[in-house]
Amino acid sequence: MSKEPIQYQASCMDDYDPSSMDAQVAQQHILDSVYPVQESETLAIRDALGRILASPITSDLDVPGHTNSAMDGYAVRGTDLPSDATQRLKVIGTAFAGRPFANSVTKHECVRIMTGAVMPTACDTVIMQEHVQLEADEIIIDDQQQAGQNVRLAGEDIAKGDSVFQPGRRLSPADIGLLASLGIAKVSVIRKLKVAFFSTGDELTSIGQPLASGQIYDSNRYTLWSMLSEIGVEIIDLGVVRDAPELVEQAFKNAAAQADVIITSGGVSVGEADFVKETLANLGQVNFWKVAMKPGRPLAFGQVEQAYFFGLPGNPVSVMVTFYIFVQAAIEKMMGGTPRSRLRLQASCKNQLRKRAGRVEYQRGMFEVNADGSYSVTKTGAQGSGILRSMSDANCFIFLPMESEGVAAGAMVEIWPFDSFR
Repeated sequence: MSKEPIQYQASCMDDYDPSSMDAQVAQQHILDSVYPVQESETLAIRDALGRILASPITSDLDVPGHTNSAMDGYAVRGTDLPSDATQRLKVIGTAFAGRPFANSVTKHECVRIMTGAVMPTACDTVIMQEHVQLEADEIIIDDQQQAGQNVRLAGEDIAKGDSVFQPGRRLSPADIGLLASLGIAKVSVIRKLKVAFFSTGDELTSIGQPLASGQIYDSNRYTLWSMLSEIGVEIIDLGVVRDAPELVEQAFKNAAAQADVIITSGGVSVGEADFVKETLANLGQVNFWKVAMKPGRPLAFGQVEQAYFFGLPGNPVSVMVTFYIFVQAAIEKMMGGTPRSRLRLQASCKNQLRKRAGRVEYQRGMFEVNADGSYSVTKTGAQGSGILRSMSDANCFIFLPMESEGVAAGAMVEIWPFDSFR
């Protein structure tokens, strides 16, 4: 019997594999390789929230359209303000929002004015009602007022002809309100990106179906559906595809015929029944990588016909981590926008974290704000790539860089809050 040592292949359990790609290199390669869709559609602004603007927006009017009062008070002429002592002014009328005061205001006269009301002719200053003394039809003002105070100038927010938004902007609630303030009812936006996904594996069963011996429910399609829903794409769920070459090939053809992006979970490792690789060799141009990260080492990226392809690992936590780290920013770029920057914070780690150098790790944690405004973070239990509870209980990633050899309790770590991915 031979005594030669067995030569192991690098696996996702190893801490270091010299053939693995740096995670940042993989991220940048993907971003450099994808391009936005070009087609657009016109939507009512109420339907455009979260969509990517396709055409520039220029204002056709001033906002506000008239110089108006920022306070409830009295509109006066700045030249009537006393330099010392006090001054009496006669109240000759009232200006309401939507109902301007139509007459002229002369020396030592004023107008009662409400917030948003158009400033009367010759008036350039508003004195808050709390800062005057009212006696019959006169007010008494002191020398603490400044000419021009409490007035909003026409075009102060946006002037006619101003560039308001450029293409590529993701429209927020404030943006929708701003468009409405300009009288814009419809906008041109990039059409929704179409993303098809499916899971592979004979062991998977969709929820609602009985479990046979050795089977598990497929959670990956539901986490993928949820993460894609938060981005705002058109989702095409192709279900579970069994481990048969002809079924895998047909699933890819169906996905490529109707989607801009294809995402799979499972089938990109070294198992004998992982048919994704061999199928893609016939249908597309795809790179298979081992990325120096945990969880989620095996990753595939490329194109199947005109669709971009992302092959994610099969373990539930690995699916979520690789989606957030690699897929989400690429989809944001393909949608026509700029990938969002992710918030990075420093926090005191309450646990000892074990790690060996050689790959980055995205451990899951729960961070909180301390009384002094600093942050602390606690690891969410066992960190195995199949333990989805570690993600469900977490509100951040604890990022451990390549060179890290573990973290002592109380040490500072970098955390990535989940809210910045949503």
